[in-house]
Amino acid sequence: MTATLPEIVSPEDWQAARDALLAKEKAHMKAADQLAAERRRLPMVRFDAKYRFESTDGPVSLLDLFDDRRQLIVYHFMLHPGDEAGCPGCSLLVDNMPHLAHLHARDVTLKIVAPATLPEIERYRTRMGWDVPWVSAHGSGFTEDCGVGMGFGVSVFLRDGDDVYRTYFTSGRGGEMFLASHRYLDVTPLGRQEAWEEGAHGEDAPGSWWRRHDEY
Repeated sequence: MTATLPEIVSPEDWQAARDALLAKEKAHMKAADQLAAERRRLPMVRFDAKYRFESTDGPVSLLDLFDDRRQLIVYHFMLHPGDEAGCPGCSLLVDNMPHLAHLHARDVTLKIVAPATLPEIERYRTRMGWDVPWVSAHGSGFTEDCGVGMGFGVSVFLRDGDDVYRTYFTSGRGGEMFLASHRYLDVTPLGRQEAWEEGAHGEDAPGSWWRRHDEY
């Protein structure tokens, strides 16, 4: 399907339309700031630190995953025992992860956790060329206890001494907040080119065009 191009207007009319949208963008940003504040004020729940994971450095505990920082973000990646490759959507999200120094500067560690065995993880990580640290939760019960099941999600943990607390979890379209690539697409006139978008005329369902970065 051919996309409908935006209306052609004078510079003055374009500026007026841009100014009107800017007011909405500022309101949206203010609302997002307020939502982030509510997210920070969520209560937390004690989380058992008994879990053992496998890393390239050997067995590690949940406390070890913090790397001596107070906050831990875990991405629950859909790579299960026996899988030849990881989930394309999860792979897109990992491609969008920032340089970790920016997180470390604010006392945050980011780790990817998958139910697959460590050799399976390392094989896929090498294929994708990622240097974000991974651990295997194979046989630990961690993924199940986080309520992820066979899916994906993002869990946030806070430590106070040796006590670990879970403060946040999101999945589904909640994962879009971590996709910088989508933020870029959203400022283009054709957008993500997915059928559900107002003003876009793609015929694909949301996410159906995603591929691993070596498969486009």
